Amino acid sequence: MTDRKLWSYKEIAAHIQVQPDTVRSYRKHGLLPEPDLVEGGKPFWFADTVRAWVARRPGQRGRR
Repeated sequence: MTDRKLWSYKEIAAHIQVQPDTVRSYRKHGLLPEPDLVEGGKPFWFADTVRAWVARRPGQRGRR
């Protein structure tokens, strides 16, 4: 089962327990995957994309 719900910076930040500006910084520095969709100039990621990225992040195993 795939989760195709789109997440913005706000949802990603809540998921990894940081501020949205931190997620923006991750993207600026190439630490976040490319967005799955850009609509109206705003990037969005599928929830599955974010979860896979979180699982690959060093030191983040088991953190939610």
